[in-house]
Amino acid sequence: MEAETLALAQDIDFSMWGMFAQATFVVKLVMFMLILASFWAWAIIVQKLILYRKARTEAETFDRLFWSGEPLDELFEQIGTEPDGQSQRIFASGMMEWRRSHRNDGGMIAGATARIDRSMDVAIAKESESMQSGLSVLATVGSTAPFVGLFGTVWGIMHAFIGIAASQNTSLAVVAPGIAEALLATALGLLAAIPAVIFYNKLSADSDRIVAGYEAFADEFATILSRQLDS
Repeated sequence: MEAETLALAQDIDFSMWGMFAQATFVVKLVMFMLILASFWAWAIIVQKLILYRKARTEAETFDRLFWSGEPLDELFEQIGTEPDGQSQRIFASGMMEWRRSHRNDGGMIAGATARIDRSMDVAIAKESESMQSGLSVLATVGSTAPFVGLFGTVWGIMHAFIGIAASQNTSLAVVAPGIAEALLATALGLLAAIPAVIFYNKLSADSDRIVAGYEAFADEFATILSRQLDS
């Protein structure tokens, strides 16, 4: 009997694909969901890393251009009303409101400073929303993937115990395959959750720093415009 059990255990495929193929339908579905969630999370991570790096580079380039001493009107004419960069769009929103606030006689419409501030605040809010889009997916994957994997493990172990009871064989060689297949679901859950949590924290902090830079620029720009209004 032991020789037959040992021979049966040697025939079992303990590779990742082998354990996936031998798992029950529910456990396979859980594994597939976790693999899909992991790929989705990594796609967002890579996309955000590229986006944030581009945003920082664009902000540094525009900041040097803004403080180069070039007249603001000429800078606005250079970048246009619909620029590609985030900092440029915030600057353009302020400049457009600045120009709309001029009367035909050259004076300024009352409340121009408040309107310029609100215009740039709206632009910053749009950029912030764009920066943070997708981060909720990372948070969801990081918080739920371990529990989804645990559900697959519990289901797989339950099914393994049912099979053991039916075969009336408690040999480790018979028990181990079912347990290994079930634990694979938990491993996949952790594999999806750990990077999602790490990069969610990193990307959230990066996004906050970038948006804080936009807000600081908007405050400085509003101060310059307010100084011109007072003069």
